[in-house]
Amino acid sequence: MRAAKFHGEGRIEIVDAPEPRPGPGEVLVRVAACALCGSDLRPWRRGWPVTSGHEIAGRVDQPGHPRHGERVIVYIPVFCGRCEECSAGRTHLCRESRELVGWQRSGGYAERLTVPERCLLSVPDDVPDRLAPLLLDTIGTTAHGIRLAKRIVEGGRALVLGAGPIGLGAIIVLARMGFGPIDVVDPVAYRSGFATSLGATPVSAEAAAAGRYRLVVEAAGKDAARQVALEAVGPEGAILQLGESDAWALTETRSIRLKDFFLVRSFYFPIGDYEPNLELLRADRDKYQRLVDDAADLDRLGELFASFARGEKLKPLLVPA
Repeated sequence: MRAAKFHGEGRIEIVDAPEPRPGPGEVLVRVAACALCGSDLRPWRRGWPVTSGHEIAGRVDQPGHPRHGERVIVYIPVFCGRCEECSAGRTHLCRESRELVGWQRSGGYAERLTVPERCLLSVPDDVPDRLAPLLLDTIGTTAHGIRLAKRIVEGGRALVLGAGPIGLGAIIVLARMGFGPIDVVDPVAYRSGFATSLGATPVSAEAAAAGRYRLVVEAAGKDAARQVALEAVGPEGAILQLGESDAWALTETRSIRLKDFFLVRSFYFPIGDYEPNLELLRADRDKYQRLVDDAADLDRLGELFASFARGEKLKPLLVPA
């Protein structure tokens, strides 16, 4: 089986890997598409011990299994289904397992992988392989975070910091959930222009910091964006932090200190969100289709990642076959 090995410093090698063999409770999945994600730039830059790739659509490839041939996407948190969090429906916060597909166990930048059967979500016929991975981070992660934020602010003026896949997904979901007008900050012209086509208004970081928004979505994962978020949120507004990094280095200014606001941190989504997330995809299908702006096979994955890292692609796909 062919799979991508991330060596770091932007080097990807396509290797002959051992054929994955399902263990108890697992199934074999043949990858149809695996979307590139901004968080995958970490293993691309640093190297990674297992096969990366966590936005996976495919088919169960296990003759004799009841689900053989079924089209699926892979829910990446490996959850137990028994602990207090799982019993409450918070499967993404499972207390018994912190293992994630594509991070602690092998992921989708390969021809095949094994997946716990409980982590398979069936893909309906009206959702093509090309769009199915967007149900995970682009829609699932953003929609869950915005649903959390709506417990505090139900609508109003919003700011999105970072117009990568998560930020662009957030713009689409925010508009669908009643927020607006929506401003966006991103230094990359291609991404900022695409955000404009979705109805957002590009603004500078300096203008955003003076904005006093009801909701600020931090989707960049950078300290500069977090600093702007803290300045930009209005009194009793909310910051939704979706961007990831290893550490924070922020400055508490007078304008941050002298106001009340809420900070919401969101990780992935509970598996029970899947059906409403499908409806979000169906409602704005044309917009999501435009996000998927390139695809490549394993031999071109390195080239695709380099272009993605430069901000020249929005939501490209690995299509192994």
